[in-house]
Amino acid sequence: MIANYLKNKRILLVDDEPELRDMVTSILIREGFSKIQTAGCARDALSAASTFQPELAILDVMLPDGDGFTLMEQLKLLADYPVLFLTARGEEEDKFRGFGLGADDYMVKPFLPKELIFRITAILRRAYKDENPVVSLHSCRIDFERVEVIRLPGSSPAAQYIPLTAKEHAILLALYRNAGRIVTIDALCEAAWGDNPYGYENSLMAHIRRIREKIEEHPSKPISLITVKGLGYKLIVL
Repeated sequence: MIANYLKNKRILLVDDEPELRDMVTSILIREGFSKIQTAGCARDALSAASTFQPELAILDVMLPDGDGFTLMEQLKLLADYPVLFLTARGEEEDKFRGFGLGADDYMVKPFLPKELIFRITAILRRAYKDENPVVSLHSCRIDFERVEVIRLPGSSPAAQYIPLTAKEHAILLALYRNAGRIVTIDALCEAAWGDNPYGYENSLMAHIRRIREKIEEHPSKPISLITVKGLGYKLIVL
């Protein structure tokens, strides 16, 4: 079974054959993947990548305006995410070149749909294996896959399940990835609001306050989400 957080990953598929693009897209959709962007050439792939911000790229080697190896190098200048080559070029030299440049896997056409899904899932699990754990704090747990806070039974007879907003989830995920270390205000703003994070400092403070209301037993005296004055915040996990 493929975890939901993996199915939500954005996939860029680049191949000059429309029939192949349609077939792979159908295979992915059938398995629950929904965020798929396709391109038929390197130029369109680079344009799509700048706005779509893929989290996995599936590339053909032979493209009408270049080759997949060069395209992978150009894509990785924009962002570093896993790459699977799916191509008719099955020569050992091509495979060595692909892996040597940093590809995560290399499949030769024709292929079995089940094998494609297996390989994609394996790549995503390796690349994003720590993204959606259940994390224990002093007074609660955070379930990143379910996007909720689980308040542990205390004065209440049963656990409480409190949903997180998308921004709260992004902020907490950035803090968790650096658990125990200071995460700057700029880094948290970028995690929540993207590449142009400036001017969101007050909004970040408001989100931090609401997060503390959900995760802290005494929000005015936090012990899990700590302010480091003048620098940023850090998350203390158990």
